[in-house]
Amino acid sequence: MPTNEATVVLLRHGETEWSLNGRHTGLSDIELTENGRNEAREAGKRLTGMEFDHVLTSPLKRARDTCELAGYGAGAQTTDELTEWNYGEYEGITTVEIQQSRPDWWLFSDGCPGGESASDVGDRVDPLIERAREAGGSWLFVAHGHVLRVVGARWAGLAAHEASVLLLGTAAICVLGHEHGRPALKHWNDTGSLS
Repeated sequence: MPTNEATVVLLRHGETEWSLNGRHTGLSDIELTENGRNEAREAGKRLTGMEFDHVLTSPLKRARDTCELAGYGAGAQTTDELTEWNYGEYEGITTVEIQQSRPDWWLFSDGCPGGESASDVGDRVDPLIERAREAGGSWLFVAHGHVLRVVGARWAGLAAHEASVLLLGTAAICVLGHEHGRPALKHWNDTGSLS
Protein backbone atom coordinates (compact mmCIF):
# COMPACT_ATOMS: atom_id res chain seq x y z
CA MET A 1 0.00 0.00 0.00
CA PRO A 2 1.40 3.43 -0.90
CA THR A 3 2.33 5.68 1.98
CA ASN A 4 0.40 8.38 0.13
CA GLU A 5 -3.05 6.76 0.16
CA ALA A 6 -5.27 7.76 -2.72
CA THR A 7 -8.16 10.14 -2.26
CA VAL A 8 -10.68 10.15 -5.11
CA VAL A 9 -13.25 12.89 -5.53
CA LEU A 10 -16.22 11.98 -7.71
CA LEU A 11 -18.21 14.65 -9.57
CA ARG A 12 -21.36 13.74 -11.45
CA HIS A 13 -22.18 15.84 -14.49
CA GLY A 14 -24.80 18.57 -14.28
CA GLU A 15 -28.42 18.27 -15.32
CA THR A 16 -29.43 17.28 -18.86
CA GLU A 17 -32.93 17.14 -20.35
CA TRP A 18 -32.84 13.34 -20.03
CA SER A 19 -31.64 13.31 -16.41
CA LEU A 20 -34.37 15.83 -15.61
CA ASN A 21 -36.96 13.47 -17.15
CA GLY A 22 -35.53 10.26 -15.66
CA ARG A 23 -34.55 8.83 -19.04
CA HIS A 24 -31.66 6.35 -19.05
CA THR A 25 -28.80 8.30 -20.58
CA GLY A 26 -25.92 5.99 -21.31
CA LEU A 27 -23.98 6.46 -24.53
CA SER A 28 -26.19 9.21 -25.98
CA ASP A 29 -24.14 12.41 -25.99
CA ILE A 30 -26.69 14.74 -24.41
CA GLU A 31 -25.84 18.40 -23.71
CA LEU A 32 -26.14 20.02 -20.29
CA THR A 33 -29.16 22.25 -19.74
CA GLU A 34 -28.49 25.84 -18.70
CA ASN A 35 -29.31 24.75 -15.15
CA GLY A 36 -26.82 21.89 -15.57
CA ARG A 37 -24.14 24.36 -16.62
CA ASN A 38 -24.90 26.43 -13.51
CA GLU A 39 -24.76 23.28 -11.34
CA ALA A 40 -21.32 22.49 -12.77
CA ARG A 41 -20.03 25.99 -11.96
CA GLU A 42 -21.48 25.73 -8.43
CA ALA A 43 -19.78 22.35 -7.96
CA GLY A 44 -16.52 24.03 -8.95
CA LYS A 45 -17.08 26.62 -6.20
CA ARG A 46 -17.62 23.81 -3.66
CA LEU A 47 -14.29 22.33 -4.79
CA THR A 48 -12.44 25.66 -4.54
CA GLY A 49 -8.91 25.19 -3.28
CA MET A 50 -8.73 21.49 -4.13
CA GLU A 51 -5.89 20.48 -6.40
CA PHE A 52 -5.64 17.08 -8.04
CA ASP A 53 -2.69 15.03 -9.23
CA HIS A 54 -4.95 13.36 -11.80
CA VAL A 55 -8.21 14.54 -13.41
CA LEU A 56 -10.09 11.92 -15.41
CA THR A 57 -13.37 12.37 -17.21
CA SER A 58 -15.78 10.32 -19.23
CA PRO A 59 -15.39 11.00 -22.96
CA LEU A 60 -19.07 12.03 -23.17
CA LYS A 61 -19.68 15.76 -23.62
CA ARG A 62 -21.88 16.29 -20.55
CA ALA A 63 -19.04 15.06 -18.30
CA ARG A 64 -16.28 16.90 -20.17
CA ASP A 65 -18.29 20.14 -20.07
CA THR A 66 -18.96 19.72 -16.34
CA CYS A 67 -15.24 19.21 -15.74
CA GLU A 68 -14.44 22.36 -17.72
CA LEU A 69 -17.15 24.49 -16.09
CA ALA A 70 -16.05 23.33 -12.62
CA GLY A 71 -12.57 24.65 -13.39
CA TYR A 72 -10.68 21.37 -13.90
CA GLY A 73 -10.66 21.01 -17.68
CA ALA A 74 -7.01 21.97 -18.18
CA GLY A 75 -4.99 18.77 -18.24
CA ALA A 76 -8.03 16.50 -17.81
CA GLN A 77 -7.77 13.16 -19.57
CA THR A 78 -10.69 11.15 -20.89
CA THR A 79 -11.04 7.46 -20.11
CA ASP A 80 -13.59 4.97 -21.42
CA GLU A 81 -13.65 3.35 -17.95
CA LEU A 82 -15.79 6.30 -16.77
CA THR A 83 -18.31 6.11 -19.62
CA GLU A 84 -21.85 5.75 -18.34
CA TRP A 85 -23.57 2.37 -18.08
CA ASN A 86 -24.51 0.99 -21.50
CA TYR A 87 -28.30 0.71 -21.26
CA GLY A 88 -28.65 -1.14 -24.57
CA GLU A 89 -32.34 -1.45 -25.50
CA TYR A 90 -33.30 0.75 -22.54
CA GLU A 91 -31.37 3.82 -23.72
CA GLY A 92 -33.57 6.91 -23.63
CA ILE A 93 -36.49 5.40 -21.72
CA THR A 94 -37.49 5.62 -18.07
CA THR A 95 -37.69 2.94 -15.39
CA VAL A 96 -41.48 3.44 -15.26
CA GLU A 97 -41.71 2.73 -19.00
CA ILE A 98 -39.52 -0.38 -18.69
CA GLN A 99 -41.58 -1.66 -15.77
CA GLN A 100 -44.75 -1.55 -17.87
CA SER A 101 -43.52 -4.72 -19.60
CA ARG A 102 -41.14 -5.94 -16.87
CA PRO A 103 -42.80 -4.98 -13.53
CA ASP A 104 -39.97 -6.30 -11.32
CA TRP A 105 -37.10 -4.89 -13.41
CA TRP A 106 -34.33 -3.14 -11.49
CA LEU A 107 -31.18 -1.88 -13.21
CA PHE A 108 -28.74 -3.06 -10.54
CA SER A 109 -30.05 -6.62 -10.39
CA ASP A 110 -31.24 -7.15 -13.97
CA GLY A 111 -28.97 -5.08 -16.18
CA CYS A 112 -30.04 -4.13 -19.69
CA PRO A 113 -30.70 -6.29 -22.75
CA GLY A 114 -28.07 -5.46 -25.35
CA GLY A 115 -26.17 -3.45 -22.75
CA GLU A 116 -24.32 -3.96 -19.46
CA SER A 117 -25.01 -5.60 -16.12
CA ALA A 118 -23.83 -4.22 -12.79
CA SER A 119 -20.97 -6.72 -12.76
CA ASP A 120 -19.94 -5.62 -16.27
CA VAL A 121 -19.68 -2.02 -15.05
CA GLY A 122 -17.81 -3.17 -11.94
CA ASP A 123 -15.33 -5.09 -14.09
CA ARG A 124 -14.82 -1.96 -16.19
CA VAL A 125 -14.12 0.39 -13.26
CA ASP A 126 -12.08 -1.99 -11.08
CA PRO A 127 -8.80 -1.43 -13.02
CA LEU A 128 -9.23 2.35 -12.70
CA ILE A 129 -9.77 2.07 -8.95
CA GLU A 130 -6.71 -0.17 -8.66
CA ARG A 131 -4.63 2.31 -10.67
CA ALA A 132 -5.61 5.14 -8.30
CA ARG A 133 -4.85 3.02 -5.22
CA GLU A 134 -1.43 1.99 -6.53
CA ALA A 135 -0.44 5.52 -7.54
CA GLY A 136 -1.80 7.25 -4.44
CA GLY A 137 -2.31 11.00 -4.43
CA SER A 138 -5.43 12.97 -5.27
CA TRP A 139 -7.78 12.13 -8.12
CA LEU A 140 -10.89 13.70 -9.63
CA PHE A 141 -13.28 11.49 -11.62
CA VAL A 142 -15.94 13.42 -13.55
CA ALA A 143 -18.59 11.13 -14.96
CA HIS A 144 -22.18 9.90 -14.66
CA GLY A 145 -24.62 8.85 -11.97
CA HIS A 146 -24.74 5.09 -12.32
CA VAL A 147 -21.08 4.47 -13.17
CA LEU A 148 -19.97 6.66 -10.24
CA ARG A 149 -22.31 4.81 -7.89
CA VAL A 150 -20.56 1.59 -8.94
CA VAL A 151 -17.15 3.24 -8.42
CA GLY A 152 -18.22 4.15 -4.86
CA ALA A 153 -19.44 0.63 -4.12
CA ARG A 154 -16.36 -1.06 -5.58
CA TRP A 155 -14.04 1.36 -3.73
CA ALA A 156 -15.66 0.26 -0.46
CA GLY A 157 -15.35 -3.43 -1.35
CA LEU A 158 -19.04 -3.92 -2.09
CA ALA A 159 -20.44 -5.86 -5.03
CA ALA A 160 -21.35 -3.67 -8.00
CA HIS A 161 -25.09 -4.33 -7.60
CA GLU A 162 -24.92 -2.91 -4.06
CA ALA A 163 -24.39 0.53 -5.62
CA SER A 164 -28.17 0.69 -5.80
CA VAL A 165 -28.21 2.14 -2.26
CA LEU A 166 -25.82 5.00 -3.15
CA LEU A 167 -28.02 7.72 -4.60
CA LEU A 168 -26.29 10.48 -6.57
CA GLY A 169 -27.79 13.79 -7.70
CA THR A 170 -26.66 15.88 -10.63
CA ALA A 171 -23.42 17.79 -10.00
CA ALA A 172 -23.02 15.86 -6.72
CA ILE A 173 -19.59 15.57 -5.13
CA CYS A 174 -18.34 12.49 -3.24
CA VAL A 175 -15.03 11.75 -1.55
CA LEU A 176 -13.52 8.28 -1.41
CA GLY A 177 -10.71 7.81 1.08
CA HIS A 178 -9.57 5.62 3.92
CA GLU A 179 -10.16 5.04 7.60
CA HIS A 180 -7.36 3.26 9.46
CA GLY A 181 -5.91 2.12 6.14
CA ARG A 182 -9.19 0.66 4.85
CA PRO A 183 -11.15 2.10 1.91
CA ALA A 184 -14.14 4.17 3.04
CA LEU A 185 -16.74 6.57 1.68
CA LYS A 186 -15.77 9.80 3.45
CA HIS A 187 -18.43 12.01 1.91
CA TRP A 188 -21.36 11.14 -0.36
CA ASN A 189 -23.85 12.97 -2.63
CA ASP A 190 -23.04 16.58 -1.71
CA THR A 191 -25.26 18.66 -3.97
CA GLY A 192 -25.09 21.76 -1.80
CA SER A 193 -28.64 21.26 -0.50
CA LEU A 194 -30.76 18.73 1.34
CA SER A 195 -33.62 18.76 -1.20
